[in-house]
Amino acid sequence: MSFDPTVLFFGIVIGSIGLALFVYGKKQARAPQLAVGLALMVFPCFTSEARPLVVIASLLLLALWWMLRLGW
Repeated sequence: MSFDPTVLFFGIVIGSIGLALFVYGKKQARAPQLAVGLALMVFPCFTSEARPLVVIASLLLLALWWMLRLGW
């Protein structure tokens, strides 16, 4: 894990979004939000650079948007 302030900041913000999605998905029994929220909370622990952190989070949120658009 990196102690670069940018990576730490993005990790906290992305993890917070993941926590909100996870709690919402659990309360509403919605699997897509639950899964993406869990992924957003876990993957920043394994990413040590800011650019991949933002790209992966963006792709996960885009996948969530696409799943919801398809009617999941």
